Amino acid sequence: MQRNQISAQRYEITGMSCAACASHVEKAVAAVPGVASVAVSLLTNSMQVGYAPDADPDATAKRIINAVDAAGYGASLATAESENAELEDTETPRLKKRLIASLCFLVPLMYVSMGHMIGLPLPPFMEGHGSGALVFGLVQLALTLPVCWINRAFFISGWKGIKTRAPGMDTLVAMGAGAALAYGVFAIVMICVGLANDDMTLVMQYRHDLYFESAAMILTLITVGKTLEAYSKGKTTDALKSLMKLAPQTACVLRGGEQVTVPVSEVAVGDLFLVRPGESIPVDGTVTEGISTVNEAALTGESMPVDKFPGSPVSAATINQNGALTCRAERVGQDTTLSQVIRLVRDAAATKAPLAKTADKVSGIFVPTVICIAVATFAIWLLLGQTFTFALARGISVLVISCPCALGLATPVAIMVGSGVGAKNGILFKTAASLETTGYTDAVLLDKTGTVTTGEPSVVKIVGTRNVPEKFLLSMAAGLELRSEHPLARAILQRAETDKLSYTTVTDFEAVPGKGLRGKVAGKVIAGGNADFIRETCALPDDLQQAGAEMSADGITPLYFSLAGKAAGVIGVSDVVKESSASAIAQMQALGLQVVMLTGDNAATARHIGATVGLDADHVIAGVLPAGKEAEVRALQKQGRVAMVGDGINDAPALTRAETGIAIGAGADVALDAADVVLVRSDLADVPAAVRLSRAVVRNIHQNLFWAFFYNAICIPLAAGVFTGFGITLNPMIASAAMSLSSVCVVTNALRLNTFDPRSAAHDAPPKRKAPVRASAPEIPCPTGSCPVQPAPENKTTQTEGTAMKKTIHIEGMMCGHCEATVKKALEALDGVQSAEVSHEKGTAVVALTHDVADADLKTAVEARDYTVTGIDA
Repeated sequence: MQRNQISAQRYEITGMSCAACASHVEKAVAAVPGVASVAVSLLTNSMQVGYAPDADPDATAKRIINAVDAAGYGASLATAESENAELEDTETPRLKKRLIASLCFLVPLMYVSMGHMIGLPLPPFMEGHGSGALVFGLVQLALTLPVCWINRAFFISGWKGIKTRAPGMDTLVAMGAGAALAYGVFAIVMICVGLANDDMTLVMQYRHDLYFESAAMILTLITVGKTLEAYSKGKTTDALKSLMKLAPQTACVLRGGEQVTVPVSEVAVGDLFLVRPGESIPVDGTVTEGISTVNEAALTGESMPVDKFPGSPVSAATINQNGALTCRAERVGQDTTLSQVIRLVRDAAATKAPLAKTADKVSGIFVPTVICIAVATFAIWLLLGQTFTFALARGISVLVISCPCALGLATPVAIMVGSGVGAKNGILFKTAASLETTGYTDAVLLDKTGTVTTGEPSVVKIVGTRNVPEKFLLSMAAGLELRSEHPLARAILQRAETDKLSYTTVTDFEAVPGKGLRGKVAGKVIAGGNADFIRETCALPDDLQQAGAEMSADGITPLYFSLAGKAAGVIGVSDVVKESSASAIAQMQALGLQVVMLTGDNAATARHIGATVGLDADHVIAGVLPAGKEAEVRALQKQGRVAMVGDGINDAPALTRAETGIAIGAGADVALDAADVVLVRSDLADVPAAVRLSRAVVRNIHQNLFWAFFYNAICIPLAAGVFTGFGITLNPMIASAAMSLSSVCVVTNALRLNTFDPRSAAHDAPPKRKAPVRASAPEIPCPTGSCPVQPAPENKTTQTEGTAMKKTIHIEGMMCGHCEATVKKALEALDGVQSAEVSHEKGTAVVALTHDVADADLKTAVEARDYTVTGIDA
C-alpha cells in the first residue's frame, strides 16, 4: 500500500547549461526502470518524474539519481527549502562576478592585441620583429589564461559532455575558445621557430595570427549573454516571488488566553490566531470572532475587498483591512491556498507543453550536428585553398554562433511567465499542456448550478395580498421556515435577515413530506408549500395562481402561504444567475467559442436561464443527470475540442473527459483535482480570460520558436562563410556576441507577457489558425486514492448489427462520480461490453453487450475495484 502512495516526485538538477543538457538528462532518466514519465525544466533546473504504478519510489529514486550522475549532471530530491530557494536568483550575482573578473583581464588584452590598429601606443619591448614579437604573444597568453580559468566552468561542463557522449552548448563554447587558444599557443611556437632560424617573415606572419583575443572575447561575451539570460530568467518568477513575500513570517496566536507571537511554521491546525487591521493573514482558517473586510487581490486578482464575519473562510497572504479578526487555523504550511497556488505554478513550469516537443527533438541532435558542420566547414575551406587561419576562423564561428539555448528556452520561459500572470489573476493552470491547449478550445460546456448560477437558492419575488403586505408575508414565512432544513427555507431566512425583519418561531410545527409545512403563531395556523397543499387549507385566488404560474414559466419555484385559513401570498425562490455570467458568455462567443449550458432542470426552466445569459434553446441541454454529463462532453467532442466548466464532485468525470477541465475554485476539492484549470475567483468571466491568456502564451511561444529556428538557420551558414563571395564574413568574436544575444531576445520576448491583461476583451476575435491534431488525454489518478478517475475509453465499435443485449448490475459501495468512472472503465474494458451507464445514486450499472458476457466476469471486474455486486439482472 505504501508503494502506491507516491505517484510522482520532483528533483533538483545541477550542471545543466542548455537545452541539449536537459534533453540528455531526460533521456537518461526515461531509461530507468519504474519511470513512467519525465519532464526536465532548464528554466528552473528541476525535473518532474512520474512513477509506474508498480514502482518502488525509494529504489527508483536511487536509480534516477545514479542515472543523472552517470550522464554528467547532479540530482537530488526536492525539499520545501530547495523549492523556495529555487525561486531566488543566485545565478546572476555569481555570473556578474565572473564577468567583472573577466573584463579586468580582457580590457588590457584587447589594448595589447588590437590597440595599435587605432593608433594606441605599445610598450617598446613589445614592438619590433625580433624578441618583441615573442613578448607580444606571451603577454597576450598571460592575459588570456586567467580569463580561461575564471570561465573554466565552460571547459569542465564541455569535457563532461564529450566524455558522456552528450555534448551541449558548453561543449561548443569550450571547443571554440579552446581552438583559438590552442592556435595562439601554436603561433607562439612558430614565432620561436622563426626567431631560431632568423626567419622574420614567419615571425611577422604569426605575430598577426595569435587569436588569443578571440578566445578571451568568446568566453567573456558568452558570460555576458548568460548573465543577461540569468537576469531575465530570474524575472520570470517575479509573480511567484511577490506572492511568497506577501505571506507573513509570524502569527499572533492565542494560547492560554494570552497573545503569543510565533513563527508561522509553528502555527498548528486548530490554533486561534488574531489578525489586526492592516496585517496579512498568516494561514488559512475560519473567522470565529469579529467583522472586517479582507483584500484578497493577492490570490484572486480581485481588487474589491470581501466582507468577513464569523464562519467566513480566510486565506494566507490576504490583508485584513478594517476590524480585528480572531480565526481558527485550518490549513497550515504547505497546505494553505497560497502554497497550493505556488506549487501549481511551479509544477506547471516543470512540465512540457506539446509545442516544446519539436524543439526538444532538435535540441537533442543540435550540438553533434553543429560540431559536424564546424569540422566540415574547416575542411572544405582548406580544400578550397584558403589559409589555415581563415578556415579555423570559420569553424570557430560556427561553433560559437550556434545557440541550442534559444530553442530550449522558447517554450518554458513563456510557460513560466504565463503561469505567473494567470496566478496573479486567479487563474491556475496545472500543467504546461493545459496552458497551451486551453486556447485551442472550440466549444465550452457550462454546468448551470454553481457555474452560471450562484448555486444557492434566493428569494427573487414576493407577492402578497391586500390583507398581507410583502414584508409581513416574508416575516411570517421566515418564522415558519425557521425549523425546516430544506434549502428553500434557508433562502427565505437569508432574505429576512438581509431585510432585517423580525419573526417569531411557530409552535406545533409539522413538516408534511413532499408538500409543505404547518405551524401556529398566536393561535393562528400558518401553512406554506406547493399549491395543492395550500388548497387543502383554503382557496387560492386567481391573481396568486397567475403569479405562481408566471414564476414557474420563468424557472422560479413558487411557495404558497396561508394564514388562518386564508391565502396570504406567494414567494418565488430560484437559483440566481451570477452577475458576470451573461457578459462572460458573450465574451466566449466573441472569441469564437460555441457555448452550451447543461442542467438537470426541466426544459422550460433551462430555456429561461439560457435566455437570461444569452443562449438560445439550441445551446441549452436540459434534464441531464450527473452521470450523463460525460456523455454530453463525448458527443460535443465530435465537433472539436471541448472545455468543461463545473464545480461539483458530479462534474469530475466530465471534467476529466474534456480536453480541458475548468473547475470553479469554490467547488468541491475532488473537482479541483480532476480539472486542468482552476478559477480561484469562482467567476465565469475568468473562463474567457483563461482562453485569452492561453492564446497569448501560444502566440509568444510561436514567436520564440520562429526566432530560434530563424536565427540558427541564417547565422550558421553566415558563420560558415557561405556568403564570403558577397564580401560577408563573420569574426568569431561577433559570432559569440550574436549567440549571447539570441537567448536574451527569446527570454525578453517572453517577459512581455507580464504586461498582458487576460481580462481585457478589447481584441477578442475567433482564432486565425486551426488547433493541432488532438492527442488522447492522459490517465489521471483519483486524488483520494480510493478510485481512479480516468477518461473513459471510447465506445467499442465492434457492435454487431441489431439490438445490443443489456444487463443491469446492482452494486454497493459507490459514493461519487469517481466511483462511477471507475466501475465504467472496469466494465468497458471487458471484451463484449459496448458501453456501461453507471449511477452511484441508483447503485446500478447498465451494460450494453455485443455478445453474451458471463455474469461471473462482470462481477469479478467490478469487485476487483473494491465494490460489491449484489445481483445481476438480464
